[in-house]
Amino acid sequence: MFEACAADISDVGEEHGYRVLRVGSKVVLVPLPPAVGRAIDRAVGERYNGPVLLNRRGVRMDRHCTTRRLRALSEVSVVRLPRMHPHMLRHTFVTTMLDAGVDMRDVQIAARHADPRTTMRYNRARKNLDRHPNYILAAYVASAT
Repeated sequence: MFEACAADISDVGEEHGYRVLRVGSKVVLVPLPPAVGRAIDRAVGERYNGPVLLNRRGVRMDRHCTTRRLRALSEVSVVRLPRMHPHMLRHTFVTTMLDAGVDMRDVQIAARHADPRTTMRYNRARKNLDRHPNYILAAYVASAT
């Protein structure tokens, strides 16, 4: 979330037919799904430079503003949510990818975790024996015979 606060309009671009956002000091290109691209377009409006996300005073949104906005949104949500904070969005991003079966290495890259053990902490299924690699390997071997 804080990378989104740091994003400038000039960081949004196109690479190989994909809309991307350049983030971080080591430039990383993050592909933007169409819905995210449309949300960025709405946030930017007619502006051509400056921050993507603005607060009510028209200046760059900071982490404190982000936290307040997220909590306000959770209070009006029809779904009862715990006390929200920006890291919950990151946690949901990582755990949902893992639950969907995205490869652990791909999740690690998407989350920009330097150490795979950090990504593993989010894996709720690590104790689920049905998804143990032994079963995946056995199914693969059985299908080849």
